[in-house]
Amino acid sequence: MTRIRDVLTTRGHAFVAAGLTLLFGGLLLGFTDITRVGVLLAALPLLAGLNARRRDSSVVVTRTVHPARLVVDQTASVQVVLQNTSGKRTHLQLAEERVDHALGDRPRFVLPPMEPGDIREVDYQIRSHVRGRHRLGPLMLRVRDPFGLATIAVSLPGSTDVLVLPRIEVLGSGRHRGDGIGAEGAIPHMVALHGEDDVAIRSFRDGDDLRRIHWPATAHRSELMVRQEDRPARRRAVIVMDSRADGHRGSGTLGSFEWTVTAAASIAAHLSEHSYALHLVSSETTATGEATRTVEIDNALASLAVAQLGVAQQFEEVLHSAHPLTAAGGLVIAMVTDHDEAVLRRIAALRQPGGSGLLFLLDSASFGGGRPGAPTDQALALAGLVAAAGWSTCVVGSGMTVAQAWNIVSARAAAMVGPGR
Repeated sequence: MTRIRDVLTTRGHAFVAAGLTLLFGGLLLGFTDITRVGVLLAALPLLAGLNARRRDSSVVVTRTVHPARLVVDQTASVQVVLQNTSGKRTHLQLAEERVDHALGDRPRFVLPPMEPGDIREVDYQIRSHVRGRHRLGPLMLRVRDPFGLATIAVSLPGSTDVLVLPRIEVLGSGRHRGDGIGAEGAIPHMVALHGEDDVAIRSFRDGDDLRRIHWPATAHRSELMVRQEDRPARRRAVIVMDSRADGHRGSGTLGSFEWTVTAAASIAAHLSEHSYALHLVSSETTATGEATRTVEIDNALASLAVAQLGVAQQFEEVLHSAHPLTAAGGLVIAMVTDHDEAVLRRIAALRQPGGSGLLFLLDSASFGGGRPGAPTDQALALAGLVAAAGWSTCVVGSGMTVAQAWNIVSARAAAMVGPGR
């Protein structure tokens, strides 16, 4: 139960102090009128406090956010609907919405008296410069007595989460050539070997090529079944993201980890537009088991929105989950810091013969407070180590955009593949 002195305002406390002073002064000096005034001044705040404690707000609040998902720096509109569900008329109230500091200042507005069943709607804008999951609510209602002697604050139950997606940079209009196993247009027997979902099975017909017989289905149904490849095998890309706190430098939007998240989101969106089947392998997707499944772009962005730095043991699990996915070949994309040579050797082993690998090696020194400039010798040496394993590499320094890095690795990958392949 709220104590009376906690609901009294500064004016209320002043009234009590003045009233007690006049009360005791009047009693000591024998002035009856002064004593009466003192009793009145002391009693008014106490009565106002008792009345405030008895008030129980029966206002119900609901929120709607448009759009439901935001991108960094995007503005959204929040509609707050308040309804008086009691059988009594409410008083004039001051409302304050609690929001995460990343979404801006707390909205404040005056809620006029509401008759039973009345509904009021209030709109305000939010905008976040930081990705992540942010909370709206609960709503605080403050009621004051007419004299301003006491105030009571009531927290209305209910809150809403807003998901702010990472920033996405527009990459080159061309798409990376997905040569090798797992690429679009791969030969049929490789499609059958790796269980591509786009392949349909039908009964054998006269004139069908015997090389298209699907032997597992034939054995299961006791009749000849053949593969019907109405659609080409779908490209597959595996995106591996390094989130080790020991390797990343910098903080906020200028840090190396935020660059990694932006790169993963931008590349995933770019490849999704070109009909790639995506696998996002990060600490979050590995923990939830989503890394082993093909992920839709909306789910990938939602996972990246809440990505956080982790420990080295989590990245060990990331690499362990990535190996079975890259064993089938295809396109492998990795964003890694120049922190550990042994880890980079394991990253280099992810690319299978005939597949393509793109490595974004983050020069930690430049993100850690150093000025943008030429890459360090350590970063260049580690990039060369991975490039020797057949990867297209780019050393990323502070100030380089994702689009610039993508253009570099794409150009190098095209040169490595060659026009005749």
